[in-house]
Amino acid sequence: MSGRTLLGAFALLVLGLLTWELRWVLLVLFGAVVLAVALDVPISAIRRLLPLNRPTTLVVVLLVLVLMSGLLAQMLLPELMQQLKQLTDLLPALAARLSSLASQVTWLPNLEAQLIELGTWDRLQPLGSQLLGYAGGAASATIQLLLMALLAILLALDPRSHQRLILDLTPAFWRPQMGALLSECREGLGGWLAGMTISAISVFLLTWAGLALLGVPLALISGLLCGLMTFVPTVGPSAATLLPLSIALLGTPTKLIQVLVFRLTLQNFEAFLITPIMLRRTVNLLPTVALISQLCLGALLGLAGVLLALPLAVVLQVIFKEVIAKELMDRWT
Repeated sequence: MSGRTLLGAFALLVLGLLTWELRWVLLVLFGAVVLAVALDVPISAIRRLLPLNRPTTLVVVLLVLVLMSGLLAQMLLPELMQQLKQLTDLLPALAARLSSLASQVTWLPNLEAQLIELGTWDRLQPLGSQLLGYAGGAASATIQLLLMALLAILLALDPRSHQRLILDLTPAFWRPQMGALLSECREGLGGWLAGMTISAISVFLLTWAGLALLGVPLALISGLLCGLMTFVPTVGPSAATLLPLSIALLGTPTKLIQVLVFRLTLQNFEAFLITPIMLRRTVNLLPTVALISQLCLGALLGLAGVLLALPLAVVLQVIFKEVIAKELMDRWT
């Protein structure tokens, strides 16, 4: 083995270790890129219609987002707060119902006894330390989100300068391909974000309306949760269904079956019709790729990794198609 090969292997090892040590910085940076692309989609659309420069258009988009957020909060927040209070009132009844169901199953341990055992002082002391750790983690996550938002605004303000910076770090013979690759990643990520946003809004409205028509309490909270969990495909919709099912469990068995059938129908409608239509012109991830990426990044980076797994998979799929497939595999004869 030559000295150059050893030096290259050592450089790759150092780069891998450095990447792992800076994984949270890179995660914040990638999240900022995702947010910047999300801002760039309406910015580009407005600039095609109106003769505005990018800074002015960015301010317009941010103002529209703030106004829309305020309007939605004014419309939905009172009912949302009322339903949150209703949820806290229903939790004891739901716990009693689950305990009653668990007591009817002989191979399950007594749920009530476990809850009483968890309420002892010896068990609560470690729980308090864990809660303090979670509070510190939440404060750190808030700072990371603020940094992510600031970086996203700076990236959306002048994306061409950042693109030129990447091109300057690329060898001259491969700069045209790198420019095309960056454009392809932006198109794929922007299309995926737009499609998933429309899908999430559709799921939210349909779930809210359907549960309200079925007479299920907390329809707004359930619809909001199901809409947000659309951004976590494969496992997200199924996990979000647990809330309306748990609320329906307090009613009749007929109501429980109605909610289950409604959510299964809506999930399949979203997975096989809404999402494919929204993503027909962009990158559409295979379910296996989506699940594996979520499992891998979730194991490595926790919740943040799960949330950013799919946009990262979109980018990696574009890179695989344009670089590995076209530049390497197709030329391998």
